[in-house]
Amino acid sequence: MGKHISIRVSDEDHQDLLDWCKNTNQSVQQVVSQSIKLLLSQARKELSAPTARGLSAIPDKALASVAATNDAKEMVGPQVATTATPAYTFIDLFAGIGGMRLAYQSAGCQCVYSNEWNKFSQETYYTNFKDQPEGDITKVKASTIPDHDILVAGFPCQPFSIAGVSKKRSLGRETGFEDKTQGTLFFDVCRIIKEKRPRAFMLENVKNLCSHDKGNTFKVIQESLHELDYAIFYQVIDGQSYVPQHRERIIIVGFDKRRYGNDLSFDFKLNPPVHAPVLRDILEPNVPDKYTLSDGMWQYLQDYAAKHKAAGHGFGYGMPELDGVARTLSARYYKDGSEILIAQPGKNPRRLTPRECARLQGFPDSFQIPVSDTQAYRQFGNSVVVPLMADVARLVVQKLDELKNNEQRGQVQSRPLSMIEMLEQQEALVS
Repeated sequence: MGKHISIRVSDEDHQDLLDWCKNTNQSVQQVVSQSIKLLLSQARKELSAPTARGLSAIPDKALASVAATNDAKEMVGPQVATTATPAYTFIDLFAGIGGMRLAYQSAGCQCVYSNEWNKFSQETYYTNFKDQPEGDITKVKASTIPDHDILVAGFPCQPFSIAGVSKKRSLGRETGFEDKTQGTLFFDVCRIIKEKRPRAFMLENVKNLCSHDKGNTFKVIQESLHELDYAIFYQVIDGQSYVPQHRERIIIVGFDKRRYGNDLSFDFKLNPPVHAPVLRDILEPNVPDKYTLSDGMWQYLQDYAAKHKAAGHGFGYGMPELDGVARTLSARYYKDGSEILIAQPGKNPRRLTPRECARLQGFPDSFQIPVSDTQAYRQFGNSVVVPLMADVARLVVQKLDELKNNEQRGQVQSRPLSMIEMLEQQEALVS
């Protein structure tokens, strides 16, 4: 026979409870009883976990994280296991050709799931990792994705529609990330984070994300990640300390406040090479003539540059000094190579080869390029500066190690769940 208990709750929690009961067609007694069971189940798990407070502690296995190298030719190869036991697991969303995967593998982590829709990028990814990425992320149920410690994603920059949000607000209703991000690929990042609750995430995007759509895009992203109860830290970083290319990207790192509490910090204390590489470091000694610009193309680029210079614009081709750095490599490089041309004595300049583009992004020479030049230019132009991402991955792993050690010493106080969060967890377990 059950026992009768009496509890006192705040007016806000009481209203949340009544609303939940109405929406789920359950009685107050049913909801409270199930919520108490959930809470007790979580408490039992915590009590059974080893801590430093009188319980038998289980020492950590020695997990030596492989330091990220700054030399592209020495970067950990695509299929090379970095540790016998992975430090953490991660998933690779909007994976492209695997630049982020290389970064996290170099930090001792293991990829348990990858997703990329482009068939040519899938081909390059599979060739190098022997792992076929799943297709359209919008059609993947979050519940089918493996559990993981770190979510990694280089999601596309898209504007958020405010139509649905404005309508709800006019009716006096609260809006969440589902309303704000619906119809964008960032929505898929959020729904997977909500379902799987990784310990941490790392997101990468173009520098202009901060100013995109008059700042609204980044505002919605921050609000959505905060709503999911993650502490977020971000910084715009130029990759030219790691590769001979001016390439600014924003990196957003987040940690689960429900697991680690509110008192979280993270510093982008990067460790770039002492001597930054220069353009000549990535050039091949013998380059086929097919990469030399035709007379017609070279004349067109010179005329185009002269026209815009006369108009006071800065548009035109780029021909950097070999002891300097190049402009940003873009996905349109296959068209004419105009942003990065290499001077050649006695002949027209040439574009970079696909292998040189790979090196410009910090990919190792062991990275295979199975696609056409056109597709390769697109792929490397869309990719990331691997050694920079590896350096950040190293910092994320270090932070997780620190938080794990604090957990085992009993120094981390996870944030208590609100009534709504408990009810949502209860619903997820039932479903």
